[in-house]
Amino acid sequence: MDLRETLPIILLAGPTAVGKTALSLELAHRLDTEIVNADSMQIYRYMDIGTAKPTPEERALAPHHLLDVVDPDEPFDAARYLDLAKPVVDALHAKGKIPLVVGGTGLYMKILTRGICPAAPGDPAVREELQADEERRGLPAMHAELVSSDPQLGARLHPNDRQRILRALEVFRITGIPLSQWQEQHRFQQTVYPSIKVFLYRDRSELYQRIDRRVLQMMEAGFLEEVQGLMARGYGPELKPMQSLGYKQMVRHLLGKCTHGEAVQEMQRETRRYAKRQMTWFRGDPDFRWFDVSCGKEILAWVKSSANMP
Repeated sequence: MDLRETLPIILLAGPTAVGKTALSLELAHRLDTEIVNADSMQIYRYMDIGTAKPTPEERALAPHHLLDVVDPDEPFDAARYLDLAKPVVDALHAKGKIPLVVGGTGLYMKILTRGICPAAPGDPAVREELQADEERRGLPAMHAELVSSDPQLGARLHPNDRQRILRALEVFRITGIPLSQWQEQHRFQQTVYPSIKVFLYRDRSELYQRIDRRVLQMMEAGFLEEVQGLMARGYGPELKPMQSLGYKQMVRHLLGKCTHGEAVQEMQRETRRYAKRQMTWFRGDPDFRWFDVSCGKEILAWVKSSANMP
């Protein structure tokens, strides 16, 4: 029998700053396996401090995959992630290893285990038309159009989520069918890989204190200089990764739109909010078993039992 049909994958998820990296290294050692990144920001080169990417010393403790795979100005989405992740998982399975998929990007984990929604193909002409409409009318008007054409998805998407708003409108303009209907038809009913799902948590006040400290540690480690270096390389504020959490605040400061202190405080506040959204996302998947991050031995025992490992 093909090992890929019998071996599972382990998903280790949790909010930012909960302590995933430390536990993932311990599990990778104990399970004699390798780590597959499932963080949507750690795939970018040159973006290390602000993404809390594993350090070279940490990477030396266990093989890591899907870190530093694209430049900040290269397009990257969930479909591309799946295209890159499947061969890695299959290669590890072929060696008899159970991949340890680690990160906080729920969508990446979902499509890796359940497949991806087959939406309408893109149309460059329609995309250009949408971009022109956005420049003329503004993003709020585009979001209002989405709410009108696809109320279910429009209510779910943040009004500033430009990429997903324009993509949903593109699908509707091409097919006349709301993207939410495409997603409903798919419902992630495939089982690409059987999975063992672990979600790490901490007391919320403790987690928020860790987030605040981490932001300060990032600043001390040279995060502002990292962003300056990215801009010097020609990666402008309009790029998707440069608009992400942390990088957006540092760019605003460098452009003189806020003080250093304001940028740091906003980064702390928005990171706490992001952690809360991550926990809400993963609560929606009942297959995840939640563990306090301090329960390393219990997690190892449960994973081994679930994977039928000695």
